[in-house]
Amino acid sequence: MTRPEPIADAPAPTAEPAPDFRRTRTVAQLIIAFAVVLFLLVQARFMLISLATAIILFSLTSDAITFIARVRIGPAHIPNWLASITALLLISTALLSVSTVILLQANTVLSTTLAYIDRAPEALAAMVAWLGPDAEMAVRAAVATFDVAGYLRALAGQAGSLMQGAVLVILFVGFLFAERIWFDTKLESLLGDQAQAARAGRIISSIIHRVNYYLLVKTAVSAITGLMVYGVARGFGLDLAGPLGILTFVLNYIPAIGSIIATVLVALVAFVQLADGSLTLAILAITGAIQFLNGNIIDPMLMGRALRVSSFGIMISLTFWGAVWGIPGMFLAVPIMVGLMIVCSHVPGLRAVAVLLSREGLAESESDLEHRG
Repeated sequence: MTRPEPIADAPAPTAEPAPDFRRTRTVAQLIIAFAVVLFLLVQARFMLISLATAIILFSLTSDAITFIARVRIGPAHIPNWLASITALLLISTALLSVSTVILLQANTVLSTTLAYIDRAPEALAAMVAWLGPDAEMAVRAAVATFDVAGYLRALAGQAGSLMQGAVLVILFVGFLFAERIWFDTKLESLLGDQAQAARAGRIISSIIHRVNYYLLVKTAVSAITGLMVYGVARGFGLDLAGPLGILTFVLNYIPAIGSIIATVLVALVAFVQLADGSLTLAILAITGAIQFLNGNIIDPMLMGRALRVSSFGIMISLTFWGAVWGIPGMFLAVPIMVGLMIVCSHVPGLRAVAVLLSREGLAESESDLEHRG
């Protein structure tokens, strides 16, 4: 008889990695992914800042273009391409004009301040002369350690790239207008389901609605604040009243920090020109009261529940995007945070992030989307 062949041993099952190892590996992968994304954000910041600004401008004008395209001229509607080209021309003119005005006013203020910056240590020391010669010498030595001129020149250098960014934004907006009629089709093809595409469209519409309302309210409040600061500067006879009003309007788009910078800038110009500590303190107090009234009472009252983001979250977003993208990142911090909060509120795994970012701890629900839709 033939002896049966021995049965080969079955391969030993592969041992599953321990839960602690899997958790450590997941954390390490997240850290590496965050580091790579952060590196890309920093390296491509000029391009990404321009793209983010273009998306915001496109969202602000997209509904207006749709409305214009529905207007009848005789028996026919205004062509969509004509409405898009008209909007692009208006945006281009506005962007280039605003960039030129901001650049000129910023250079005027900075050059004037630099011209008198050498007088600052002596003037500040004179303000505390009543405390004695030791205090006067200490203040003079402390002020001398601050390289204010270097900071101002660095700020002027950042302002110099504003025109280049405006041109790039115009290009991005033009391409977005050219693609806008295909957005719904692309979204449905990407998700493969009409219901999911409709839901994604409502999420995008919610983000656009919140960001647009925030920007409109912020523009109105900033304009009022700039006009009031201009009136104060004119009332005290400051030569740079116009530039200070314009810079106050622009800086007030940066939450919290922008109003502080604008107030200090007004006081610095007043101190440099007037060389009077009492008048400078009076201007500082009046300007600070204007900023407090508009920023902490009128602004939240107009925003109501439309923004619904945490104040602490705004400061975290402001710090992060300011560190990554500098001053432009501070302007974009709130719109980015609003979009992130709404997206996270509709992703089950990220809903906790939306709760932390929201003001009352209540993330946006599906009923909110249905109401807006």
